[in-house]
Amino acid sequence: MFLCPTETAEGQLSAEEEEARRIAEMGKPILGEHSHLEVVIEESYEFKSTVDKLIKKTNLALVIGTHSWREQFVEAVTVSAGDGDDDEEGHEERLPSCYDYVMHFLTVFWKVLFACVPPTEYWNGWACFIVSIAAIGFLTAIIGDLASHFGCTVGLRDTVTAVVFVALGTSIPGMYKMLTAPFLADTFASKVAAIQDQHADASVGNVTGSNAVNVFLGIGVAWSVAAIYWEIKGQQFIVDPGSLAFSVTLFTIFAFICMAVLLFRRRPSIGGELGGPRRSRLLTTLLFVGLWLLYIFFSSLEAYCHIKGF
Repeated sequence: MFLCPTETAEGQLSAEEEEARRIAEMGKPILGEHSHLEVVIEESYEFKSTVDKLIKKTNLALVIGTHSWREQFVEAVTVSAGDGDDDEEGHEERLPSCYDYVMHFLTVFWKVLFACVPPTEYWNGWACFIVSIAAIGFLTAIIGDLASHFGCTVGLRDTVTAVVFVALGTSIPGMYKMLTAPFLADTFASKVAAIQDQHADASVGNVTGSNAVNVFLGIGVAWSVAAIYWEIKGQQFIVDPGSLAFSVTLFTIFAFICMAVLLFRRRPSIGGELGGPRRSRLLTTLLFVGLWLLYIFFSSLEAYCHIKGF
């Protein structure tokens, strides 16, 4: 008979070996009082947002890219249903509504016009970029002249026409994507950013960033080109500021009020600067629209010398 080395002659373990076995038994997994396991899987919004952004960048060429002029012209003259944000996967394709037909016939000229832009596949997109920038610059010059003539016709000064009609015309139309891809204006871009991003930073940053580009880059480049041109001509480039100081000061005050409201609405009890209860959203909307109306009102009074500017 062969004895186990850990056992004594009598078949019993020593005290040390018994303690080691007891410790080993304690380390083994055993079934406790609760025999059911519940696993809760929660969605990570930050991870989802990151993945969505990566997928969007990867498929960007497929989303807004075109392969031929024929495809662009066919898309321009075809009436398509408006974007349905709440459409679920698997639903049948929606037919164009009466509103879609009306908007199509109102914008078909611009759709066909910008269908002449080279497709995005040509020269790795550089042809589309250069022609689009040139077309936008040309149309901007035409819109400026039309706005000036319109103001002269109805008896409005250029300052009032600029802050009302030109500003609305460059920001609001993007809400419906009425034209083509180059015309994704501030309003629509902010709306998309607010819907797709978990936080409001992208939406608010788009508005402030686009205006920063308009002021610093747009005006700076234009003034630099004009200054160089007149310097070559041997003349000085001088622009009368007019009511610029009053308008900028008023806009800065209202901008600080807006930022203070956004910071106040970050409180969890309210629900976030772009969300929260319906009452908070409605009051914030009315406040912002009211500030815009006040800006137009005071700028118009100063333009017509009813109040004194700086």
